[in-house]
Amino acid sequence: MKQIAAGEFKTKCLALLDEVASHRLELVVTKRGKPVAKLVPVDTEKPRLIGRMAGSIQIIGDIVSSTGETWNADK
Repeated sequence: MKQIAAGEFKTKCLALLDEVASHRLELVVTKRGKPVAKLVPVDTEKPRLIGRMAGSIQIIGDIVSSTGETWNADK
């Protein structure tokens, strides 16, 4: 992560914005050596609705076969 002093950021602001956008990097702005702000690229990709939760659960065991019990609908 690149760091830059606030005074230098002020003079090179537009060029730094272009650099962050094109190289997809983060930039920390410091004031007297201490971080005060972080410039990050904006996510341009829209979130998918279908398949959004894919891979978020794990199935352990067999969920398809029966347990050996029979079920009677007549009772």
